[in-house]
Amino acid sequence: MEKSGCKADVVVYSTIIDSLCKDTLVVDAMNLFSEMIGRGIAPNVITYTSLIHGVCNLGLWKEATRLLNEMVSNNIFPNVYTFNILVDTLCKEGMVVEAKSVIQMMIQRDIEPNVITYSSLMDGYCLRGEMFEAKKVFDLMVRKGSMVSAYSCSILINGYWRIEEAEKLFSQMQGCGQLPDAQTYAILLDGLCSNQKLSTAMELLREMEDKKLELNIVFYTVIIEGLCKAGNIESARDLFCGLSSKGLQPNVRAYTVMISGLCNKGLLVEAEKLLREMEQKGCSPDGWIYNTIIRGFINNNEMSWAMGLIQEMVDRGFPADASTMELIVGLLSEDKVDPALFPLLSKSI
Repeated sequence: MEKSGCKADVVVYSTIIDSLCKDTLVVDAMNLFSEMIGRGIAPNVITYTSLIHGVCNLGLWKEATRLLNEMVSNNIFPNVYTFNILVDTLCKEGMVVEAKSVIQMMIQRDIEPNVITYSSLMDGYCLRGEMFEAKKVFDLMVRKGSMVSAYSCSILINGYWRIEEAEKLFSQMQGCGQLPDAQTYAILLDGLCSNQKLSTAMELLREMEDKKLELNIVFYTVIIEGLCKAGNIESARDLFCGLSSKGLQPNVRAYTVMISGLCNKGLLVEAEKLLREMEQKGCSPDGWIYNTIIRGFINNNEMSWAMGLIQEMVDRGFPADASTMELIVGLLSEDKVDPALFPLLSKSI
């Protein structure tokens, strides 16, 4: 551009600065910003917002605050997007008081906080375990009418340790006409399963099916994992085997969960059968699933079988993870496994 006599303006500089910041090349962006100022080109709100976003992504909230103060002193007024970046960063750093000060600054400048602003603040309280304060923010959003979104409800549901409170909030969410989205349902399902409320989780899953919601493999995997952890391998197996009738193909995560459940119950033949089946169905096993089944076989004292799987894992280029290595080394030190395992272990490392 410059060689052809076309001068770069604030739009050109801001575009490049924004791209550099998105690629986390903040130092380069700052250097270009200095060059821009040196050439007498005044930055605008987009320039500063890009820089603030860049330093916030690196967790440099002090630098972000400095940039905000600098732009205000230069009579460049931040917009709602600029403020939201700062609020979100401060909240993620646990600096909720400072985030509230930024929101007060917004209000003083007649910039109305939106759903993103309040959701970030609510998330900050949740991260600190201050659920009473988080609920106060949620109630404020409800009073403002259209402020509540499925995303904001998901934040609060995920923040609750006690599942009863999350269920209550879920009902309140539906009561105020806010339809839960897939993420909200997934969070609640996970919470129910983690708290061993599997019958309620199954009811919720059936409710989702009845509402013709678009359910993917993730939802069913959450339930299958919950059933496996509760020792209800029969129900987990039935749900897993019924996936194809729902038009779903299990992924590596779903196979790993089911294989782990089978191993925990000592159903090793079935676990290995599932390992072979997944590849036949076009789902290639990864290192995680090999480590899972190897640990299952070792824990069931099937050492020769485990060694065969270790050889297979090594041949495929997958390493033993820390948990598997710790288990194997412990058995080797107790002379409970064949020393021939050593060469395989060295290859795995």
